[in-house]
Amino acid sequence: MHTLLIDDDPIGVFLTERLLRREAFSEDIVVLSTAGEALAFFQQAAPDELPRVVFLDLNMPAMDGWELLTALRPLADRLRGRCRFYILTSSLAQADAARVDEFELVAGLLRKPIDGEQIRWVRAQLEQPS
Repeated sequence: MHTLLIDDDPIGVFLTERLLRREAFSEDIVVLSTAGEALAFFQQAAPDELPRVVFLDLNMPAMDGWELLTALRPLADRLRGRCRFYILTSSLAQADAARVDEFELVAGLLRKPIDGEQIRWVRAQLEQPS
């Protein structure tokens, strides 16, 4: 499964990649370290290059995860049904959980560090018809 991980923290990236491989979730993982890189990727990617799953860290410099999701709204028709976004956050703020509903592309919020149970939950969601 093609997976995109957007996170600026090298340790977080290492742990998430290792978990995705250990859980046999994905061998095809692309990592982008800024939301700006991710925005450019989505603007330029052909439909067959789009990832099925996007793990998006909220807390990044320059452009955070929420700002990226806002910038992707004009592309929603192209992304809908092809990409499912999962927010990665270490925040326990209820506001983050509530804000997820503002973005139709977001399928869920995962607390960092993510674990095998969360990956199995994502897999189960992907197996359900959208």
